[in-house]
Amino acid sequence: MSILNLLRIAFRALKRNKLRAFLTMLGIIIGVAAVIAMMAIGQGSKQSIQASLSSMGSNMITVMPQSNTQGSVRLAGSSIQTLKLEDIDAIKRLHSDNINGLSPVVSSSGQAIKAGNNWPTSITGVSPDYLNIRQLKLLDGILFSDNDVRKSAKVCLLGKTVIDNLFPDGSNPIGQIIRFKSIPFQVIGTLVPKGQSNFGQDQDDIIIAPYTTVQNRITATNYLQSIYASAVSEAASDAATQEITNAVRESHKLLPNQDNDFQVRTQAELISTISSTSSMLTVLLTAIAGISLLIGGIGIMNIMYVSVTERTREIGLRMSIGARGKDILMQFLIEAVLISITGGVMGVLLGVTSAYLISYFLSWPILISQSSIVISFVVCGITGIFFGYYPAQKASRLDPIEALRYE
Repeated sequence: MSILNLLRIAFRALKRNKLRAFLTMLGIIIGVAAVIAMMAIGQGSKQSIQASLSSMGSNMITVMPQSNTQGSVRLAGSSIQTLKLEDIDAIKRLHSDNINGLSPVVSSSGQAIKAGNNWPTSITGVSPDYLNIRQLKLLDGILFSDNDVRKSAKVCLLGKTVIDNLFPDGSNPIGQIIRFKSIPFQVIGTLVPKGQSNFGQDQDDIIIAPYTTVQNRITATNYLQSIYASAVSEAASDAATQEITNAVRESHKLLPNQDNDFQVRTQAELISTISSTSSMLTVLLTAIAGISLLIGGIGIMNIMYVSVTERTREIGLRMSIGARGKDILMQFLIEAVLISITGGVMGVLLGVTSAYLISYFLSWPILISQSSIVISFVVCGITGIFFGYYPAQKASRLDPIEALRYE
């Protein structure tokens, strides 16, 4: 019997029991929709995090103090003072072709004040290279110069959040004086807004000033909290990292058998780590959602057993007029696959719609890939064949005489 005729028979059989067919599909529909929605959310989050980290500078290299243990107390890297300006000089002396930007970083939290307005924020002391390393751009005004750094000039750049809170009337902050911990700073530039990061951090809540100014006038220390560098390309990041490591080890006079008292991290490492974690969570969520597909498959098997039992006399009659066992097998197998595929189509539509609704109402990033839809259809087909085969095989092995006698 042709496949077309078998499809017609299967379609008529499902049409006779519309409600039962729909309830059978429901497990497949929910399973496919859940898988597509979870994959869309997982992939969207992964892509958003990667884009956010790349926007900070995909070639960025960070040098930080290494956490260690003193006695029974483990100290965080931020509380250890091992990085100094001598380390910056040691890296500069490399004249490396792999490094095209270098900036010390020292910061302090405090209250920024302008007339009757104030705002709790932080000030970050850096060199002019910092903006290129972190891919920050000026919206208005100018960047402080190397001469400002040498003179410890009291000048600064403001992020949008600080501007909105210190200048609520919308006045131009350029040229005006603000105070940070009672130290006056002249605003010489404003930064292009970057918004909130995926980690919930407001990237515009910042004041940037020359690092010498922050060291000499605010923190009163000659230690650095970190060093930011930029490789000429992502491909050169590993070579630049190794050169920086060797230079800082030499600056710290560490022996070959001594561990580093600092750590060097690249943005690529961070992106890789977070992407790996995000992928694992996506797989976990998809696997949990996939349980619904398994339940849907079991539902198909159960209904096909019922269908075989209900139609035993029909099977016997078809066999008695010449239908072969493989024709009966294909008939019920096609019914199972038809239920599964139809449920898959409805599940894809529900999953895509759900993903967009989640993105619209919750503002979650989503990414619906064609591969997830194709995989869903393939899984639906396999589910229909796997769970429909045994009932179909049972139907194909019925004795025609016994089947005709069945009440």
